[in-house]
Amino acid sequence: MPYTPILATLGYVFSPDGRQVLMVHRNARPADPHFGKYNGLGGKLESCEDVVTGMRREIQEEAGITCDSLHLAGTVSWPGFGKHGEDWFGFLFRIDQFHGEPVATNPEGTLEWIEIERVSALPLWDGDRYFLPLVFDRSHPQFHGVMPYQDGRPLRWDYSVIPTSRS
Repeated sequence: MPYTPILATLGYVFSPDGRQVLMVHRNARPADPHFGKYNGLGGKLESCEDVVTGMRREIQEEAGITCDSLHLAGTVSWPGFGKHGEDWFGFLFRIDQFHGEPVATNPEGTLEWIEIERVSALPLWDGDRYFLPLVFDRSHPQFHGVMPYQDGRPLRWDYSVIPTSRS
């Protein structure tokens, strides 16, 4: 049977000094399945856009800033992740240069600059704890993983890394 996931982007905007990341605290809508959690910025791809265009659009819509430099950190396949067991496939980006001033809030919640060392102590999706160290890795490896979900919880995490050489 073909794999037909919902395609999405997830971006992590870093402060100019690289010590903080912009996250949304999903505290605006109590019925939101993400309510109370912190998350990167992003969302579903639209039918006629590529993943970079989709990521730029989502960052503009959710944070009010424009991406000047973004890099693919990796991908994650989330079979069974959706509210009704839908499969999701995400393209995760590091955004290390932007212009504009992030908005304080959006329809999903409050935007906050968080020290990278503090992120693991926040209420996150359980699965985020597996891949965020790879997103925050300063050596910038590219990773590609699969994290099947059942009943809102990850069953396992398997991934491959493609080392990135930086000059």
